[in-house]
Amino acid sequence: MEKQRILLCEDEESLGMLLREYLQAKGYDAELYLDGEAGYKAFSKSHYDMCLLDVMMPKLDGFSLAREIRLVNQEIPIIFLTAKNLKDDILEGFKLGADDYLTKPFSMDELVYRMEAIMRRVRGKNQKAQTVYEIGNFTFDTQRQILSIGDKQTKLTTKESELLSLLCAHRNEVLERELALKTIWIDDNYFNARSMDVYITKLRKHLRADDRIEINNVHGKGYRLIVPEEEETAE
Repeated sequence: MEKQRILLCEDEESLGMLLREYLQAKGYDAELYLDGEAGYKAFSKSHYDMCLLDVMMPKLDGFSLAREIRLVNQEIPIIFLTAKNLKDDILEGFKLGADDYLTKPFSMDELVYRMEAIMRRVRGKNQKAQTVYEIGNFTFDTQRQILSIGDKQTKLTTKESELLSLLCAHRNEVLERELALKTIWIDDNYFNARSMDVYITKLRKHLRADDRIEINNVHGKGYRLIVPEEEETAE
């Protein structure tokens, strides 16, 4: 798998080098730039999968750099790194389209965890759109939100349809709870997690007509939609 490329802009050289080395050890291709201007020049010439931007930098501060980046790419994830903890600064960062915000000093493990969570969310949004899935003896039309088997058609709710679409996109693999919650419910809080469990139960009932189909709990991770092997290879 190709390494994910990270644009790291941090004017404190010692911290920047530590972060770069840590990210490289975690399997990322991280490039360090010590001011916002150099960071923008690098961004304009290369492809990156994520930007880690210190707010207080010479020549071009992190917020100004983010504005320039957003003019070129509206989708690339941005995490701000800063010693500031002022509410106005945090709000400014999110207004500019930040995906997250870490206040120094922070744990490098926490940074990587947040990066991975954002990357999973991005992958979920970028899943190639498929409008019709064959699930065992079922046909699932995602646009019409209809699950069919034989002559029987079931109209799914929007949440049921979105959740089944994600399960189908990850069929026979683990669909992580966090990815599903962030993709469909936006927030992975307790109440949304309980709501998702209810929808999983509803989907199991809808799929009971084909006893080869299962939605299994994967402890501590999420759910797995089990589809017969012949359905995986069918065109």
